[in-house]
Amino acid sequence: MTHDPDDTASPVGTSGLPWEFRIEQGKIREFAAAMQSDNPAYQGPDAIIPPTFLVTAAQWAPAGVRVNVGFERKRLLHGEQQYEFVGRPPHVGDVLTAQEAVVERYEKPGKRGGQMRFAVVVTDYRDSEGRLVARATGTFIERAARKVTE
Repeated sequence: MTHDPDDTASPVGTSGLPWEFRIEQGKIREFAAAMQSDNPAYQGPDAIIPPTFLVTAAQWAPAGVRVNVGFERKRLLHGEQQYEFVGRPPHVGDVLTAQEAVVERYEKPGKRGGQMRFAVVVTDYRDSEGRLVARATGTFIERAARKVTE
């Protein structure tokens, strides 16, 4: 039996369920250390988040709340990631609610034949009062399947 990764793929316009997470001082410090950053803005009880810190929010998402791009994991690439912040950067103690949505799907021919598939996923991050504080846009790519030679 073959597995068709499209079986459970979320179509364009599908939104996942929201999930909440708290921004912790220790997690900001660890993330900054992993980036080899000694920027004082990422230290202490009033630390702000580094620009790409929100990628870690997916780690706090409960099972089943995120959208499913439906791509075969062994052919999956992370093609692009963009962050847009509205107002001040989130900081220690903020509680944000994240929610993903599939906003675009398309295909392109692969250089080695076959079709490459793309899915663009937007994640909105809102504060405790429901105001948008950041938006992440990611493009996921499924490489073309290899042709089986006999």
